[in-house]
Amino acid sequence: MFRGVIQAARTLRPRTKPSLRCRTFASTSLVRSDAPTVTSLDTFTEEEVMLRDAVQKFATEVVGPKVRDMDENEMMDPSVISGLFEQGLMGIETSADHGGAESSFTSAIIAIEELAKVDPSVSVLCDVHNTLVNTVFRKYGSKEQQDKFLPLLAESKLGSFCLSEPASGSDAFALQTRATKDGDNWIINGSKMWITNSYEAEVFLIFANVDPSKGYKGITCFIATKDMGIQIAKKEQKLGIRASSTCTLNFDDMKIPAENVLGGEGKGYKIAIEILNEGRIGIAAQMLGLAQGAFNKAVPYTYERKQFGQPVGTFQGMQFQIAQAAIEIETARLLTYNAARRKEEGRSFTKEAAMAKYWASVVAQRVSGQAIEWAGGVGFTRETGIEKYWRDSKIGAIYEGTSNIQLQTIAKFVQKEHS
Repeated sequence: MFRGVIQAARTLRPRTKPSLRCRTFASTSLVRSDAPTVTSLDTFTEEEVMLRDAVQKFATEVVGPKVRDMDENEMMDPSVISGLFEQGLMGIETSADHGGAESSFTSAIIAIEELAKVDPSVSVLCDVHNTLVNTVFRKYGSKEQQDKFLPLLAESKLGSFCLSEPASGSDAFALQTRATKDGDNWIINGSKMWITNSYEAEVFLIFANVDPSKGYKGITCFIATKDMGIQIAKKEQKLGIRASSTCTLNFDDMKIPAENVLGGEGKGYKIAIEILNEGRIGIAAQMLGLAQGAFNKAVPYTYERKQFGQPVGTFQGMQFQIAQAAIEIETARLLTYNAARRKEEGRSFTKEAAMAKYWASVVAQRVSGQAIEWAGGVGFTRETGIEKYWRDSKIGAIYEGTSNIQLQTIAKFVQKEHS
């Protein structure tokens, strides 16, 4: 149903090379020269606009009817995952030769934002798969690794990024998982905690230390598949994003071929730092979409429900709250898209990503909480789905770097700029 919209975008520009799989909604990466020299941050290419429309339709018609059941059951509907693959949303930046859409980073941000307006759980599944897993393969994988895994990740296999551990959260490089060389293999022992997508994933990027005497410089990234012996020890029961799986993983003498080292021995810390900076823009987009989704559900209700002879949304006190929320959503949007565009342009974006991630998570919590109050008693019930946005919002201040970590990062830049 939606593929026609996505495929239509491919006719906007001719391809310069044939693709093996043509599931694409964009024929090239973003070319800023197509637009005027100076543009606003909400200026999008025609391809990006078509993508937004296609994702909105998919999220509303396919994801929307399943949101409450997935939340109540704390399980992602398999048809939603397969639908994301079918729509080409699981290889957004991946090359056409590897079965992907070969589109821009901003296109991935657009998809994440639009999915989060309907269900942040589905949004983060798509986010981690695209901005973390796929990006690691594209930037650091060998040609053989890219040829083997990128088509799978674009077509059918969900990916998971395995860094956090029980004693290694904000201090990401205090991890205890170890890898020992054994001939042509590596033997991995340890565990990971709070791992997104891990219950449904079939491809895992596992960070382990091959030489603890070198500290974080011994950390190495390994590619593993589920059939290698990954043990799902516990599936967490969470406050929010309940349909998104978050599991503890155990590795007990798990054997991984030497050719599955990704990026080189001891390069894991560099990979993690760089990828998490990009990933924070994805989380900002998720929180932005969440805030907009809660706003979109609650505000119309305020103009339908009457008290004292007039819609509650027309009282000045309510109008001021709604206006303030609209301003905060817009500021989060500008920060998020500014960080995304800077990343695309090859400019520094670490500070901007931290600002976007921090502020979008603040706005998401604030607006989703207000949305419940605007809807009154109905907002407090699970029937409308408004309260779910508030539950889902809390994770934004925690994963891929807590709010305090973002503030610390921003403060370091400020100190450097002014000292």
